Amino acid sequence: MAQLSRRHVLVLGVGGALGAGALRKVRASEAEAEAHGISAFGDLKYPADFHHLDYVNPDAPKGGTFSLIPSVRSYNQSYFTFSSLNAYILKGEGAQGMDMTFAALMGRANDEPDAMYGLAAKSVRISPDKLTYTFTMRPEARFHDGSKLTAHDVAFSLNVLKEKGHPLIVVQLRDLVKAEAIDDATVAVTFAPNRARDVPLYVAGLPIFSKAYYATRAFDESTLDTPLGSGPYKVGRFEVNRYVEYDRVKDWWGADLPLCRGSFNFDTVRYEFYRDRDVAFEGFTGKNYLFREELTARIWATRYDFPAVKDGRVKREQLPDETPSGAQGWFMNLRRDKFKDPRVREALIYAFDFEWTNKTIMYGAYARTRSPFQNSDMMVSGPPSPEELALLEPFRGKVPDEVFGQPFVPPVSDGSGQDRTLLRKASELLNEAGFVIKDRKRVLPNGEPFTIEFLNDEPSLQPHHGPYLKNLATLGIDATFRLVDAVQYRARVEDFDFDMTMERFSMSATPGDAMRPFFSSQAANTKGSYNLAGISDPVIDALIEKIIAAQNRAELTTACRVFDRVFRAGRYWVPQWYANFHRVAYWDQFSHPDKPPKYANGVGAPENWWYDAAKAAKLEQAK
Repeated sequence: MAQLSRRHVLVLGVGGALGAGALRKVRASEAEAEAHGISAFGDLKYPADFHHLDYVNPDAPKGGTFSLIPSVRSYNQSYFTFSSLNAYILKGEGAQGMDMTFAALMGRANDEPDAMYGLAAKSVRISPDKLTYTFTMRPEARFHDGSKLTAHDVAFSLNVLKEKGHPLIVVQLRDLVKAEAIDDATVAVTFAPNRARDVPLYVAGLPIFSKAYYATRAFDESTLDTPLGSGPYKVGRFEVNRYVEYDRVKDWWGADLPLCRGSFNFDTVRYEFYRDRDVAFEGFTGKNYLFREELTARIWATRYDFPAVKDGRVKREQLPDETPSGAQGWFMNLRRDKFKDPRVREALIYAFDFEWTNKTIMYGAYARTRSPFQNSDMMVSGPPSPEELALLEPFRGKVPDEVFGQPFVPPVSDGSGQDRTLLRKASELLNEAGFVIKDRKRVLPNGEPFTIEFLNDEPSLQPHHGPYLKNLATLGIDATFRLVDAVQYRARVEDFDFDMTMERFSMSATPGDAMRPFFSSQAANTKGSYNLAGISDPVIDALIEKIIAAQNRAELTTACRVFDRVFRAGRYWVPQWYANFHRVAYWDQFSHPDKPPKYANGVGAPENWWYDAAKAAKLEQAK
């Protein structure tokens, strides 16, 4: 599973022409030095005259086709289907890869925690109060129809996304006050006082749409019309629910920019969609697509023995993942009364035998997840440091006492699949909460049966649920697995129409405003948010603000560790598993840099890989 997206509705008026006060602010900011990049704490690895990013091959050849199935998703996208070419609203199922068709003001350098460098904007000036970012556009930036990309398009895009974009975008733009074009080449973006640290970074990475294109079209409607883009690719052939292709723009204006040199090398990038991961694997063995990130340990361990692997036509690699691995688990919907008691939630944690599941079903490939900041120094361990205690002290009496001691860690079982000690503990917790056994069935305090439906859209995950459901039955809980199609699954999750569901999300190396859609009280009541558990806790909200307000990385780490302690104490999820590497397999006609950049979301494919004609010729001869 993967990293994701979502929502809230907050509509602000869009300003017209700049007033005198705003003009004075912009002119004052002109005294500020122009910068070629931005980061959360102002640090940049690359100088203004850098030639290319260190982790790319600047001489990578262009050509060939790269085809894959989705392994990450965002906003309204699905792993299994698509019905729309609008991937930035709530409606429809957006096509994977649409982000490649749009340029943004700036783009990420994935060997730095959060640094961004100029793309459609060649530079930025930041006002002394850091509330106004004035971007200067590149004169060569163009849309795919040849029309000029201007500051007016940027202002339109930011304002329409704030008003009509996907709810997750709307939530993350809450501190954007306005975006105004001063002239064709200059756009001033104003943020609210005490704005979240990462909002300017988020804004700089949002897609730029054509204002003229949307003058006659509704932005917030699902559509199969190809939107006018300005990125390195444009939409090519597609068939709804089956595949979508993106064709490289051969004369793209950004191809030789330092940020892009050595990237976007394939002539065609194609996404294939399958409703079942096992069927998708068979498609890979038949060369229906060429690259696969393997997310199922069972398949990796047992099924990569087909002839093309044995004779070397298909390569397998495990590439390191040094990013925060995030939180994967079963999330309990606290909007339902049966999950409101933390003792009940803890009992459900004790009922899951990770050790047996990992050994028997997943071939020992994983470690246990404990924290939403897993695989990072933001994950807490041991008693609180003096800095953490100072941050925690104002919340004494408002949080469980355990947050002032050792953080909660999921129990380790004996690996039998039915650890009697852990199940006995789970039963005790349920009894304490008033969930007692009656006629051999566990009942709620009101006498109704305790039932749990596990909602999912992936058949390949049924084996992982089976032993857990069996243990819950031992506790007298009537637990069932409900498999639905991808469209129904997304609709039900966005409406919070589930008891428990399985998901994975991860934070960036510099968490900030993006924490709100996952954990805040506001998001708990927002349709489609990633706050699946419905967490609504003033302390959690306050700690999110502490994270956002951190002035340096040391303060940020401390705030995240305190958040981790309080989050774990809430028992909001049944933690599952993670791995600090990516398993990839591909037909041997590609080359790639030696190591993916540390902060990349994935393995840098297809962005930094390239077609290797010599390998492809050899592969063709080996048929």
